Amino acid sequence: MSYLIKRILAIAGILGIATAIAVGLFLSRPEPEQKPAEISAPLVDLIELEAGPVHFTVDSQGSVQPLTETTLSAEVTGAIIEMADAFLGGGAFRAGDVLLHIDPVNYQSALARAEATVSQRQVEYDGALRLRDQGFQAESQLLSAKAALAVADADLVRARRDLARTMVRAPYDGIVRERRAQLGDYVTPGTQLGTVFATAAAEVRLPLPDNQLAFADLPLAGQTESEEGPAVALTGTYRGRPARWQARIVRTEGVIDERNRMVYAVARIEDPYRLGADAESAPPLPVGTFVKAQVDGITLDDVVRIPRALVRGGNRVMFVDEDLSLRFRTLDFLRTDAEYAYLAADQLTEWRVLATTLEAPLNGMTVRVGSGL
Repeated sequence: MSYLIKRILAIAGILGIATAIAVGLFLSRPEPEQKPAEISAPLVDLIELEAGPVHFTVDSQGSVQPLTETTLSAEVTGAIIEMADAFLGGGAFRAGDVLLHIDPVNYQSALARAEATVSQRQVEYDGALRLRDQGFQAESQLLSAKAALAVADADLVRARRDLARTMVRAPYDGIVRERRAQLGDYVTPGTQLGTVFATAAAEVRLPLPDNQLAFADLPLAGQTESEEGPAVALTGTYRGRPARWQARIVRTEGVIDERNRMVYAVARIEDPYRLGADAESAPPLPVGTFVKAQVDGITLDDVVRIPRALVRGGNRVMFVDEDLSLRFRTLDFLRTDAEYAYLAADQLTEWRVLATTLEAPLNGMTVRVGSGL
């Protein structure tokens, strides 16, 4: 047998023996120890709830409108011969100021005729009275003269009134919203001359949903206006800067708006243009300004506040009981806002709320507690 064949057989024998030893070791290896898989409870943070008094406010919004607004109309016929400088859009005036003057010539003539007629009828009546007393005239003739004098007196009153109406006077302190007549226009009774509004007070109609009415002590519909309604904080913008004003609810309207199912409360602002007050107390509040309103509400005791972000599905909250198990609770909230949900304390049996977001929380899941928020 050649040397090469002997070498190949020796190598093959060595490989066979090594393979047999490896197989034997593999088959004789001990079985690995079986340990049950450990499932670690998630680590969570909790919030401890507390009950106490909570003061509520009711939010709304609206536009400022004048309390009193008047359309001025001509009561006599004639051409407008004079207008006040303030009688234009935005012009301010005082009560009794003459805003415009209608040509009075015809009415001055009518007044002079009426005065002359009264004088004549007075003379006729005095003469008839003397003749009746002397027995030269019947009682019926005296009564006729007396009636003629009464008619002349009535014509004189009308002539004076018509002459006075040639001067259109401001009915109150106010501002001109719109002027509809011009110098030289010929007007007749009923012709609209302009629109003005009073500056003594302004109002804001605030729409309130029915479910918010329980949280503000509003006057009942139909009640006489009073100064004891809830205070209202108005916020808006004046000349590009944030501004704040104080108002008060004076009445509620007794009609539900069919379009939005809202009830309207009316807030009043005294002296909105700051014409009679210290201008530094608050800036003017022009008519037409859009404002947000916060109506001062009521205080309820034993109320719990839960952060709105922890409420799931509208009314479900995850609590953690004494055994560190999750418990889902469906709650009946008094109200909710952007930050909190409020409920009566007597609804709660657990007071610790889960503040950590879990991927798949299950009712009864065990958790571990970390630091509270």
